[in-house]
Amino acid sequence: MVGYKNISWVKENEDEMDVLKINWFVDLGMGITFAVSFITGLLKFSVLWQLPGISDVILPGALISNLHDWCGILLGCFVFLHLYMNRRWIISTTRKMLHRTEP
Repeated sequence: MVGYKNISWVKENEDEMDVLKINWFVDLGMGITFAVSFITGLLKFSVLWQLPGISDVILPGALISNLHDWCGILLGCFVFLHLYMNRRWIISTTRKMLHRTEP
């Protein structure tokens, strides 16, 4: 920070980087919890195992079910955070879409 004449600009830039990092972690969390929830959902769906003829597989159903449920709850929390953090963009875009005049 030495050599910067406008310190407020530096602080503003650092705040933007913090927000970008938080957004990145929220999006990463959404992606990971979605993937785990999707995969465990497929594992719970026994018809998918019967179609290719795989019937001998014994899976820890309780563990898969708990993992699926908790990842679903975490995914909901990450989605809520994502929507909250992007609320200004959502409101702005919605207003533009609603007030757009068609030619």
